[in-house]
Amino acid sequence: MVLPGEFVALAEEIGLIGPLGEWVLRQACSEAARWPDGVKVAVNLSPAQFRTRSVVQAVLSALAYSRLAPHRLELEITESVLLAETEANLAILHQLRRLGARISMDDFGTGYSSLSYLRSFPFDKIKIDRSFVRDLAERPDCMAIIRAVAGLGASLGISTTAEGVETREQRDRLREEGCTEAQGYLFSPPLPAAEIMALLAAECERSRVA
Repeated sequence: MVLPGEFVALAEEIGLIGPLGEWVLRQACSEAARWPDGVKVAVNLSPAQFRTRSVVQAVLSALAYSRLAPHRLELEITESVLLAETEANLAILHQLRRLGARISMDDFGTGYSSLSYLRSFPFDKIKIDRSFVRDLAERPDCMAIIRAVAGLGASLGISTTAEGVETREQRDRLREEGCTEAQGYLFSPPLPAAEIMALLAAECERSRVA
């Protein structure tokens, strides 16, 4: 098993991130097409994929191949996508949005100009970086930042997802502060695709019982 932190940068450097990213999109959409209708799938896009100008076609191809409804696909980008060639990349994001896909800002709060980007593009979701969630019990400033981001999201009509949630205490405090979604090991570690259906079925059963 090779972690993304080890191979993504290399794939970007040697030019393989384009075909690799297209394969990931197609696989993710094909898997999600077999899930219940209300469940979405999120796929990270590399800044290098935007430089090739083939992102829109790759998304179109993946959706057509899998027959996944576009609104069930979330595309996650980081601020670095907008740091270079801002106008061109914004145009691509608008094209992706017109296809029906949802666009998320990943690792929110760790960059330089995130607030200005919220003005320049109508993101569907902002994801609060795990570093703030990890330290929220020990550092009041982390909770203040989370509270501010959740309030900002609510004011702009943007969903907020807290990353790296590992305990019920973290989940409960994030819910109190207005975060609309959470992800992390509290809910599940990363799983092989074959095990996702069992997880979703278990969640559906718990929802019915509740």
